Amino acid sequence: MTISFGLISILVFWLGMMRIAEDSGLLRKIAVLLRPVVRLLFPGVPKDHPAVGYIMSNMSANLLGLGNAATPMGIKAMQELQTLNPDKDTASPAMCTLLALNTASITLIPTTLIAIRMNYNSANPAEIVGTTLLATAVATLAAIVADRWCRRRLLAKTVPKG
Repeated sequence: MTISFGLISILVFWLGMMRIAEDSGLLRKIAVLLRPVVRLLFPGVPKDHPAVGYIMSNMSANLLGLGNAATPMGIKAMQELQTLNPDKDTASPAMCTLLALNTASITLIPTTLIAIRMNYNSANPAEIVGTTLLATAVATLAAIVADRWCRRRLLAKTVPKG
């Protein structure tokens, strides 16, 4: 029960911070910074498609360590990406990319881990920030490399030789 209250309190705090960031325009600035990255990672998604906004919201929440807040945005992004998918029975390359990025989720501030460490009276609950940043950066890079490798293999199989 103690862990739940600690997690709820830190989640409420960061969701409140996200609301302040949204009202202040900070999220729009983060979205401007993420837009070129999203265009590079999701070349098949039209720039004005609703999926782009959900993808950027999902990535922003993951950057801030708000995995629980990122989940609904990731689900909406997948639903929007499905509208672009010509084969409804198979995940599109953009859907695979989003899944890989969301699973790796580069995190600048690991709020949930900090909350758990605070609940267990860690002397320095935020000391994991550096290692978490490094680990999630490596995981994200590995996810992007694996995604691109799989895309090339898929493209090589679907393009007729001759």
